[in-house]
Amino acid sequence: MNKHILLTPLTIGNQTINSRLIVAPMAGVTDNPFRRLAKSFGAGHAVSEMIIADTALYARQKSLYRANFSGEIAPISAQVAGAEPDKLAQAVRFQVENGACIVDINMGCPAKKVCRKLSGSALLQDLDLVKRLLDSAVESVADLGVPITLKTRLGFANGQENILTVAKIAENAGISALAIHGRTREDFYTGNARYELIKEVKADAKIPIIVNGDIDSPQKAKWVQEYTGADAVMIGRAGQGRPWIFRDIAHYLATGELLPAPSVSELREIVLAHLDELYQFYGEYSGCRIARKHIAWYTGGLANSNAFREAMYREKTTSGQYKVVDEFLKVTQMDK
Repeated sequence: MNKHILLTPLTIGNQTINSRLIVAPMAGVTDNPFRRLAKSFGAGHAVSEMIIADTALYARQKSLYRANFSGEIAPISAQVAGAEPDKLAQAVRFQVENGACIVDINMGCPAKKVCRKLSGSALLQDLDLVKRLLDSAVESVADLGVPITLKTRLGFANGQENILTVAKIAENAGISALAIHGRTREDFYTGNARYELIKEVKADAKIPIIVNGDIDSPQKAKWVQEYTGADAVMIGRAGQGRPWIFRDIAHYLATGELLPAPSVSELREIVLAHLDELYQFYGEYSGCRIARKHIAWYTGGLANSNAFREAMYREKTTSGQYKVVDEFLKVTQMDK
């Protein structure tokens, strides 16, 4: 029996990833500890949080965290965003010098603060600028042979979807792979992701096409890939508090069977190990605060979780937070 395509290696430029289940870049989520955790559960590749193409920002602590690839399984992919070709080229070089094997250009982020600066998905309103940015990014590391990828959306506004044109611009610029979220910027994250145009892009593309948006189960991953013909699937929000989704998808594609959800005992091990990694990576102050959202995602469906989260949010130290989480999961485990 042949392996499902999503369980086979994928070549992106001169790099190869060992499976086609990819972690989407998400600001404030896909940091170094999360990327390593997702890969431990079978993600074949993970793209870092976005760094804004502004040299004045590189030395800031947040950017230093985002550009930290220590302990990651190669190939490492780092994302940058910007609206000025020269600054974008500098940011690409910065990421490569910092250890990135692949650099991803963000033209998909719908956040207002990004779009106000004509970055992210706002760029889809200016295709000439899209071309100049992609040309500049590819040329900036052509001497090093580093692949440049692009993540984008169907278009800026509904009724003005221009992804077919953007895909051609990307191919002509030398982009090595294209990830497409099945919404416009206008959609933000509302409604359902649409895959028809992604299927059209794939039918005509000569580079790998990665489909993204609303892939939240093993069955959905299989259906979306087979419907679009995409070369890989990219999973974002469905992995929040559920990093084992990559393992679940791989198992389903290999066997046709669905794995049971982790037991509370297994969940406790996963959560506490993740907290340890976050505390080590960020330190006392930031570690405690950044961990909160992950804890909330992990425990969202458990009994008495609302009262637990209120108590957890009151904790101001990593040791106190860890203890509250550990005790809650122990009690929940005994109640099962």
